[in-house]
Amino acid sequence: MANDQIDTLYKPFSLGGTELANRIVMAPLTRNRATHGSDAPHALNAEYYAQRASAGLIIAEATQISQQGKGYAWTPGVYSREQIAGWKLVTDAVHAKGGKIYLQLWHVGRFSHPSLQPGGALPVAPSAIQPKDQKTFIENGTFAEVPQPRALDRDELPGIVDDFRKATQNALDAGFDGVEVHAANGYLLDQFLRETSNVRTDDYGGSVENRLRFPLEVVKAVVEVAGPQRTGIRISPVSPAAGAEIGDASAFAPLVVELDRLNLVYVHAIEGVTQGPRDLRGFDFHALRKTFRNAWMVNNGYTREMAIEAIASGYADLVAFGRLFIANPDLVERFKDAEPKLNELDQANMFGGEAKGYTDYPTLTAAGSAH
Repeated sequence: MANDQIDTLYKPFSLGGTELANRIVMAPLTRNRATHGSDAPHALNAEYYAQRASAGLIIAEATQISQQGKGYAWTPGVYSREQIAGWKLVTDAVHAKGGKIYLQLWHVGRFSHPSLQPGGALPVAPSAIQPKDQKTFIENGTFAEVPQPRALDRDELPGIVDDFRKATQNALDAGFDGVEVHAANGYLLDQFLRETSNVRTDDYGGSVENRLRFPLEVVKAVVEVAGPQRTGIRISPVSPAAGAEIGDASAFAPLVVELDRLNLVYVHAIEGVTQGPRDLRGFDFHALRKTFRNAWMVNNGYTREMAIEAIASGYADLVAFGRLFIANPDLVERFKDAEPKLNELDQANMFGGEAKGYTDYPTLTAAGSAH
């Protein structure tokens, strides 16, 4: 492959005024390693992210905006002083290495369990529809079935919007360069967008316009705090990940048009099934991209060669990598080689635990680096 094509990955990029050193993004990756009891990040998390600071941009793992937004044990939050202080350790460590980092803001909606909810309450959702055959990881270290959720009352929705607003300010206070709204993978905002999980009969359900209403209220609230040039969003139009039924993808083209009007700094599109096949199910991601003026970030199953092609062709501006970044903290350096040597992923230590499978992946030695 010609050097000019390879160099495509390493061209700097201005993301709403945040200068990225390259086009290689570390995707948000749940690792279940926050402090037990407080869900606050800690020094080991800071080390993990600092190891990967050569990414043009790091998007830190999905982070609940409130206790109600939590769906899995030991995932971090961004709603308490201790959590904000913990994230400041992370952002300081990344910035000290010259990196840039966004925080992904998360409300899981129905993918939770009463043991994780305030007062042992039922998880909440647009409608009281139980996801099929879903379990979640709870604080006692076991898996528990996700129950039928409680449908949110209309008068509860402004409170959740406000939780997103507060979480955005907390993220900025913790030193993040921006935030990503998590509207993918079957979580709360995705649940509102889909007819299979949203059968409401008020003005938040039914028509596409109504199903867009709550996600757009959230995005607008985040933009009010962070500004559009520090606000991105993640979507997964065809992914049934985490048990979400696909339904139709009718809301996504109108959604992106509205996001363009709001001048969001990027759309982060998961192509195909999250962590699964790149089965686009007839959905035209290229057409979707043409409706959005700002940065277009792509994700899911991308190889080095696919990333170079996506950027060189003008389709994408940034390419996000997930599991490759888990196993290869210096992925940016490794991708300079046409046939990069890549570490094996430690599947047994993906979720929970300490340093093993987290901060112990070897980097290339200076002598072994290939350029």
